[in-house]
Amino acid sequence: MPGSDDGRHRPRRTATDIAHAGRDPFAHHGFVNPPVYRGSTVLFRTVESFEKRDQKYVYGRRGTPTSDALEEAIATLEGGARTWLAPSGAAAIATVLLSFTKAGDHILVADSVYLPTRKICDGVLKRFGVETTYYDPTIGADITHLMKANTTLVFTESPGSLTFEMQDIPAIAAAAREGGAITVLDNTWASPLYFKPFAHGVDISIQAATKYIVGHADAMLGAITAGEATARRMLSEAQSMGICAGTEEMYLGLRGFRTIQVRMERHWHSGVEIARWLEQRPEVARVLHPALPSHPGHEIWKRDFLGAAGLFSIILKPCPKQAIAAMLEGLELFGMGASWGGYESLALPFDAKNARSATAWNPEGPTVRLHIGLEDVEDLKADLDAGFARLRATSP
Repeated sequence: MPGSDDGRHRPRRTATDIAHAGRDPFAHHGFVNPPVYRGSTVLFRTVESFEKRDQKYVYGRRGTPTSDALEEAIATLEGGARTWLAPSGAAAIATVLLSFTKAGDHILVADSVYLPTRKICDGVLKRFGVETTYYDPTIGADITHLMKANTTLVFTESPGSLTFEMQDIPAIAAAAREGGAITVLDNTWASPLYFKPFAHGVDISIQAATKYIVGHADAMLGAITAGEATARRMLSEAQSMGICAGTEEMYLGLRGFRTIQVRMERHWHSGVEIARWLEQRPEVARVLHPALPSHPGHEIWKRDFLGAAGLFSIILKPCPKQAIAAMLEGLELFGMGASWGGYESLALPFDAKNARSATAWNPEGPTVRLHIGLEDVEDLKADLDAGFARLRATSP
């Protein structure tokens, strides 16, 4: 019937977008998942077509149906205009920083940022004549006082790597915009599911898709999502730098994306339960988890976030290094290794003192970062409980 609504144009809810965004089964003979397109060369039928590059796919590095599917899905969930895939989260960060800075520029970077981000700023960007000022991640709107006439970019990460400071992203983004700078966010912790960057004023969002998008600890992948105002420049720069992800990794990212909601709910609720349990442990001085009321940034988390990750840190009461080693090395369900976001639980000792320049990090005791996986919570508690027993037995 003319003018009738068959439901095709109604806004979709998140779970439906996760299941359907980027999919067109009947473009691939009805197969539910898009195929893995492996290749570099794309053929043209005529000289004229080749000269005009007038077909959708022109070269493997410039995009395939496989990359299109994942890029569309991520952009839909984040609320951005366009997504590009990179071979890792660190590659995505480097691509954005190099794309939006030039010699003579000044940028502001959160002091609690992911360490590879700091290394890019202090290494590559410094050599290219870009000045970096690190700022207190809790600065909020007062970041305006650090803006210079040549400040072109403000880099945020909320919560911060390892130490989990929350940033007032809307206030920072507004101050950056007023000063003529763009705001970049590393949104890996919350994923596109639990924080909507463009609704909070962010111009470019970065994901280490290795983590919760892939979700199975078996692929390296990065994602860059741009808003309308920055998408054209991002497209030009990413193509000029030859940034692209591996074909198999794209497919693994698509596979993981389809289950991100059910996995994240488990990570969130299991993580909070373990965090609350740890707050009651006599061996623990503090738990650094934004979803806990005890966290200094909890009100920002409640205001801006839709959920939480399974990643957080704990500060233990003072104890010798050998006691930490006894605790961690004997764990059966918690592995000890870098990265996170997979189905498995992890426990990693860290020291953030040397990764700060604008703020001081002086915890009460040793620090451990935990990732709560998809295992049974009671089994994880029992494993940690046994670990604490070893810690006590090794302490004087």
